[in-house]
Amino acid sequence: MLVRDLMTAKPITVDPETPMLDARQRMLAERIRHLIVVEDDRVVGIVTDRDIRLNLPSPATTLSVWEINFLLAKLTVRSVMTASVLMVEPDRPLGEAARLMVDHKIGGLPVVDGDRLVGIITESDFVRAAAGSA
Repeated sequence: MLVRDLMTAKPITVDPETPMLDARQRMLAERIRHLIVVEDDRVVGIVTDRDIRLNLPSPATTLSVWEINFLLAKLTVRSVMTASVLMVEPDRPLGEAARLMVDHKIGGLPVVDGDRLVGIITESDFVRAAAGSA
């Protein structure tokens, strides 16, 4: 099987200047854990639910709710995303994508055909495939 057989086509993307809290809301609404960051039709990063969680204040903070919201409103996706993104082509074997994910301890890979984003393949795609074949 190839990456194209398992990937999710037309992934949800965000602009690097999107407020971090908006990206978080989008993830929650869409029930996803990865957003591909695109600028001028190029993949420039990926932001995960973990990236966002790591940038939220500790529950033990001494800041007021107003101060927290003020600071969080200033954070953009660019400031929390991973910019050095591993990507995979749609015609690559699934095993190669899985190996990249395991070796680099990542949960998802943008799928690109040349410079064009065509999908995303995630751990969830592999789990769904395994559950369907069980």
